Amino acid sequence: MRIRTLGLSAAFSLMLLVSSCGPSIYLAQDFRSYAPKHKVVAILPASVTITQRPNQARNTSPEQMHTMQQQSALDFQQRIYAWLLRGQGQKRYTVEFQDVATTNSLLRKANLTEDDMRTHSPKELAEMLGVDAVLTTDVRTSKPMSDGAAVAVGLLVGAWGATNQANITVNINEGSGGKLLWKYDYVASGSVFSSPENMVNALMRNASKKFPYTPKS
Repeated sequence: MRIRTLGLSAAFSLMLLVSSCGPSIYLAQDFRSYAPKHKVVAILPASVTITQRPNQARNTSPEQMHTMQQQSALDFQQRIYAWLLRGQGQKRYTVEFQDVATTNSLLRKANLTEDDMRTHSPKELAEMLGVDAVLTTDVRTSKPMSDGAAVAVGLLVGAWGATNQANITVNINEGSGGKLLWKYDYVASGSVFSSPENMVNALMRNASKKFPYTPKS
């Protein structure tokens, strides 16, 4: 009986590794005083940090890692835009979202790379893009479990594949002064987070329910 109890305890512990934590949400108390004035929000390329285990890092050059993070930054941006654009088309939001092609074109004209954007304030970025607010995303993803642990999780709970952990933060800052209006922190782990597409789908299914700029805001 003790052996079975320990086995169930181990299974439960591994299940926790592939579960998501509840999101943490911040909304500025005076958000309603800003919302009616905002017409267009820009979605910036994400800031992506990928942490690899030592044996993975040895097989990845700094140039390859940089390219991977840059591509992921644009991938997250495009997928978040697609999610919000659907809501805009259904008139669920009181603002429009600047086409990401326009956003990125304006950033290139200003000679700003994804790395350079981190050195500019939300106010400066909003002025460059000609928008009322900017949406920024910070993504930190890692592969904390060994391949052996991943197999154990697959056997116990059916979660096969890469076992990434994703920490994602979405911020909305208003453009005139750069004030933080909304912040959404989402943490999850498991094979479902093995690609930007899966991560954004999981993130936005939750975040879109709490997204500001709704008619009731």
